[in-house]
Amino acid sequence: MKYTHKTSLSPRKLKVVASARKVLLTIFSDEKGVVHTQFLEQGQTGNSERYISLLRALNLRLRRVRRDRDSILQHGNERSHTSRQTQAALRQLELTTLPHPAYSPYLAPSVVSPTKKNLKGHHYDNREEVIADVHR
Repeated sequence: MKYTHKTSLSPRKLKVVASARKVLLTIFSDEKGVVHTQFLEQGQTGNSERYISLLRALNLRLRRVRRDRDSILQHGNERSHTSRQTQAALRQLELTTLPHPAYSPYLAPSVVSPTKKNLKGHHYDNREEVIADVHR
């Protein structure tokens, strides 16, 4: 709320341009490049069950793509990443995890920054256009 005098005009509201809704992309990468990507389906929320299914898909992909070595996962400290169910699934899948460090600009994800930079300023009419542009 804003205090205004009775005779003053009310502030103008800007018209919001309709665009594609938010699209959540999860990227797993290592020093060799992108290992696995997955988009969250429209209308779904990111919870422990969805994250566990994502980890299972990642584990299968790692077995096919990076057979030669063990994988270490470093993820955020969101509730879906730290829940008991997720921790149990990580043990079952035998995925080693590193603790989430305090913020450091030196640990910024190298894959996400170029992806965000390439998408910045673009407006999409639908979800499929966003996904196609990310894959390009």
